[in-house]
Amino acid sequence: MPRHQIIKDIMAPHTEKVADAAIHFWEQMAAQIILIVGEGGFNSLYARSVFLTQSTFPWLSASLLPSQAAQRFTELKMSLEAQTPALAREANSLLLITFTDILAALIGEELTASILRSAWGDDASIKAGKELEDE
Repeated sequence: MPRHQIIKDIMAPHTEKVADAAIHFWEQMAAQIILIVGEGGFNSLYARSVFLTQSTFPWLSASLLPSQAAQRFTELKMSLEAQTPALAREANSLLLITFTDILAALIGEELTASILRSAWGDDASIKAGKELEDE
């Protein structure tokens, strides 16, 4: 699926600070999705995605998300930082794919792709790489 390739492509250039890059993409995507389904809807989708991804990466955190947006992905970041960059990148890619698969099943592929473009831009891999280098 093109969406799956986009996700792999946005994570591929990040060989260091994978957790920071992952959180950057999650925060951008969460902001767009919360506008549509609300905080509770996003949290439910995220918790389900973590649960499903744990079958491949059992070390991913599955606790409830904090209500404060600034701490939404704290446990994900800690889980990813505890792994090698390659394993963290692979786990985050699968988590993003799982999340967007669930979202696409609920709202359709076209709307999901539109949300991702809004969150990450049309050329996410180049844009995201430049943004992270500037930080």
